[in-house]
Amino acid sequence: MANTALVTGASSGFGLEFARLLARDGYDLVLVARNKEKLVRLKKRIEHYFKVKVYVLAQDLSEEDAVNKVREFTEKEGLEIEILINNAGFGDYGPFALSDYQKQTEMIDLNVRALTQLTHAYLMSMITRGSGRILNVASIASFEPGPMMSVYYATKAYVLSFSQAISRELKGTGVTCTALCPGPTDTGFAKLAEIPDSRMSEAFRMYKPRDVAREGYRGMMKGKTVVVPGAALKATATAAKVLPSKLVTEVVYHTQQSK
Repeated sequence: MANTALVTGASSGFGLEFARLLARDGYDLVLVARNKEKLVRLKKRIEHYFKVKVYVLAQDLSEEDAVNKVREFTEKEGLEIEILINNAGFGDYGPFALSDYQKQTEMIDLNVRALTQLTHAYLMSMITRGSGRILNVASIASFEPGPMMSVYYATKAYVLSFSQAISRELKGTGVTCTALCPGPTDTGFAKLAEIPDSRMSEAFRMYKPRDVAREGYRGMMKGKTVVVPGAALKATATAAKVLPSKLVTEVVYHTQQSK
C-alpha cells in the first residue's frame, strides 16, 4: 500500500496543519505551494520531528501546465499517492463589475481547475490499488450565493458538488472523497482576499486552523462525504438549504458590508 500524501497550499494555514497531522501518522509527504523558502523550512522541521520523508515542489497551481508538473514530479520520484488533500485556493472581495478579471480567472483556475485536474491525475491509480483518500477544501460558502465575493463562493459551491458526486461514484472501490466546509478561520485568508473590517472579517478570528484541520482529517479518515466543523456552522449550512435563496443572499450581502 502507498504511504505518501500530497498536500497543496502546504506552506501555511490548513495545508500546514494537514501536513503535521499526516506526518504524525507516519505518512511521507509531497508538499506543494508557491513559496519555496517556506516549503524548505517546513520540510526540515517535519523530517526532524516526525522522521518521515518530505518532498517539496514550489509551483503556482493556477498556471496552465501546473498539474502536469506535479504529476511528473511524483512519477519521477516513484511515489504512489495514498492521500490527496486539495487545499490550495484564494478569494477576492468586492463587486464583480469592479474586480480584476485576471485575478478572478486565476481564482477559478486554482480553486476549480487545478483541484479537478489533480483529483483526476491520482484517482484512477487509487481505484486500481483499491485504497486512497481525497479531501477537497470547500467552504461554508459552498452552501450559499456570496455577493461581494461572487466568484469565490461559486468556486466553493463547485468543490462541494464535485466532491459529493465523486464520493458516490467511489462507493465500493476502497477510495473515499471528502469535502471539508470550514467557516471563517484565522489563516490569513481575509488579508489576502482584502476583506475590509466587517462583521464577516471579525468572524475570522473565531476558528483556528489547527482545530478545523483536525476535524477535517478525522472526517476524511472515517470516509465522510461532507465535514462541517462546529455546531454553529452546521446550523448555518442547514439554514442556507431551507431558507429562501433570496433571503440567504440578502443576509450574506449585508454581513459582507464594511462597518
